Amino acid sequence: MLNIGQILGAGIYSVPGVILNSVGSVGLLFVFWLLAPLFALGGLMIYSEYASMFPKRSGAEVVYLEQAYPRPQFLVPVMFAVTSVLLSFSATNSIVFAQYALTAFDVPITSERQTIVAVTVCAVSMAFVALSTKWSLRAVNFLSGLKVLSLVFLVFTGALVLGGFTHIRNPLANFRSPFSGSTTNSNSLATALVKTNYAFVGWHNAFNVIGEVHTRDPVRTVRKAGLLSLLLVTCLFFFVNVAYVAAVPKDEMSDSGQLIAALFFQRVYGGSFAAKTLPIMVALSCFGNIIAVTVGQTRVLREIARQGLLPYPIFFASTKPFGTPLGPVCLKYLLTVFAIVALPARDAFNFLLDLASYPNLVFHAAMAIGLWLLRRRRALASLAPSKYRARNIYISLYLLSTVFLLIMPWVPPEPGHSDVSFWYATYCVVALGLLAVCGVYYWLWIIFLPWMGGYTIVEEVERLEDGALTARLTRKYHPSVADIDNGEQQPLIASI
Repeated sequence: MLNIGQILGAGIYSVPGVILNSVGSVGLLFVFWLLAPLFALGGLMIYSEYASMFPKRSGAEVVYLEQAYPRPQFLVPVMFAVTSVLLSFSATNSIVFAQYALTAFDVPITSERQTIVAVTVCAVSMAFVALSTKWSLRAVNFLSGLKVLSLVFLVFTGALVLGGFTHIRNPLANFRSPFSGSTTNSNSLATALVKTNYAFVGWHNAFNVIGEVHTRDPVRTVRKAGLLSLLLVTCLFFFVNVAYVAAVPKDEMSDSGQLIAALFFQRVYGGSFAAKTLPIMVALSCFGNIIAVTVGQTRVLREIARQGLLPYPIFFASTKPFGTPLGPVCLKYLLTVFAIVALPARDAFNFLLDLASYPNLVFHAAMAIGLWLLRRRRALASLAPSKYRARNIYISLYLLSTVFLLIMPWVPPEPGHSDVSFWYATYCVVALGLLAVCGVYYWLWIIFLPWMGGYTIVEEVERLEDGALTARLTRKYHPSVADIDNGEQQPLIASI
């Protein structure tokens, strides 16, 4: 349920209209909803092999990248840590929750109202995670079940539309000449794939907590859960899109923005009770998604802190006083609020979605290449290959998809098809700027300052009172300097 809880968020209710606007045809819309899970399957196979090598380590990417790229020392963990921290917001789901909640109660959507509701739901959902892991997971399970039921009902409604049992006339109109109007613009195709991938984000969520999975074979458990959730969600998403296309005219769907599901309900049920209730179910889906994402991401942030890559690592790695990662939850909330209020409301969803995806593509490509490197090192060390070894076709497919999405957004889009009101590649520049900041941070703290100060950065591990292990980076002075300082080591990052 942890995977499904994250996947079944805002994506299926908010991006189909944006995707159709990008690709230009219903046929390509359906193709992209089949391509995205295929790429996710490749990623799932990669994660499974990594997890089989390090089954006791939660945190997924940050652990796997550290093992795949041990040199230069601390480079990959530092870069992943900085980007993960800066991009660990749940603003997109909060924004979609606000839009659907306001729509359900017939409240006009304004920038101020959207911001207030988004910040409020973010606070409530993250309070669940901060106060109790057990109740957070219960909430995720309950809301995940509700989300599945709502999607099944949406698919059932689509079947009624196609069968002619509703007032929708000519439900097959959009299916005629399905590829009419298809675009060949690389930017538009990349934008569509980014949005479709966003809808499937979460297929790897359970790998973030694999160290907390207590079964005979945790890797098999998590891998099987990933495959089942991916299969279930792929079927649901595809037929939900069929329902949208059957009920909503193509032009209206292209112009719907993030409110395609609300438009679908209005066209099928008019002003009835169902038309008011179903948007609330969509909002609850977003609420559950925020909780599920926070459970997974805060574990990643905690793992980063345990490696000593955050200031005040003891605070961020501790699980006191509620047995939850309270420090990472608070940090995630502050970043989410900043992301919501810092951008124009009409551009916030698309820009933040694109921005969050771009740096992650760099790490996903590094994950694919790193698996080959790790295999080679293990073979040289005469270690047995993983029993969950990913086929090279999966790795290659996953790598090619990430490279495509890294390059094609720089191609100018067709007039009128940019999904933001400012320069189309702004998010690419900002994302690369974040990676550059990571590189500068690494060079300054790990290379330049130690060279100037006559010390070397080393990692020290200590056990906290709650049993958690935390690592902190310390300064180990060279003998000549150590003699002056009586051999003392000073922490690189202060812990107060």
